[in-house]
Amino acid sequence: MQSTIGYNGGYSRGDVVLVNFVFSEETGSKRRPVLLLSSDQYMHGRQEVVVSAITSNTRRILVGDHLMVDWEEAGLLFPSVATGILRTIKQSMIDRKMGAVSQQDLTAIESNLSRILELNA
Repeated sequence: MQSTIGYNGGYSRGDVVLVNFVFSEETGSKRRPVLLLSSDQYMHGRQEVVVSAITSNTRRILVGDHLMVDWEEAGLLFPSVATGILRTIKQSMIDRKMGAVSQQDLTAIESNLSRILELNA
């Protein structure tokens, strides 16, 4: 039997995927889109992945958020925001790939991450 440790199911950095989040009361789950931020090397070496939450609430853009220009290319149904809300999740929580963000959106999201985490190149 082949080990699945570190196997990322063919997902890559910049992919938008659906994730099954279990309610804190464990009464069910809800599928939500997230943006994969981890490097491919990180995803291959671990069972986790770092993600950015995606929301269709475009009325309020906070520090670290990015209103996606090419949201349809990313497989999203509505105009959406890649938020500054970061989370580490198990890769097994990923349901399926929806699409991938454009290079234009990914560059803007990376810039926001550098700013909110105060990373200096």
